[in-house]
Amino acid sequence: MDSWHVAQVNVARLLAPLDAPEIADFVANLDPVNAIAEQSPGYVWRLQDDSGNATSITVDPDPLIIMNMSVWESIEALEAFVRNGAHVAIMRRRREFFERAAEAYLALWWVPVGAEPTPADAFERLAHLRANGPSPFAFTFRDRYEAESA
Repeated sequence: MDSWHVAQVNVARLLAPLDAPEIADFVANLDPVNAIAEQSPGYVWRLQDDSGNATSITVDPDPLIIMNMSVWESIEALEAFVRNGAHVAIMRRRREFFERAAEAYLALWWVPVGAEPTPADAFERLAHLRANGPSPFAFTFRDRYEAESA
């Protein structure tokens, strides 16, 4: 597994534009939660623009669709961050900020060490997961595949 890292993408549709008052708490927590991610054991890389997050990166014709993508040394390291108190606290409030997802919104996959996946890579993995279910190409925390299957 030393030659592989795990990539993750999650997408969501905001209930309102990022500058709307009802999304303000979500926006206010972006920098602190991203800082925790970057200081977490096993963190490798995350998609970001000049502002330090990925919210202004256009990933869909719908401007309310946003994504988060990152790379971690292992699934366990990513999972430890996901369960971090600050991340959990804001995600418990996700219904205040995001529409309920009708289909898979998170995908994991293995990338060679040093790789930085693109939004196109991420959407390909997510589309595959949605169409075919978990596989070595794209999987979930619940249905994991080992790096050797990548």
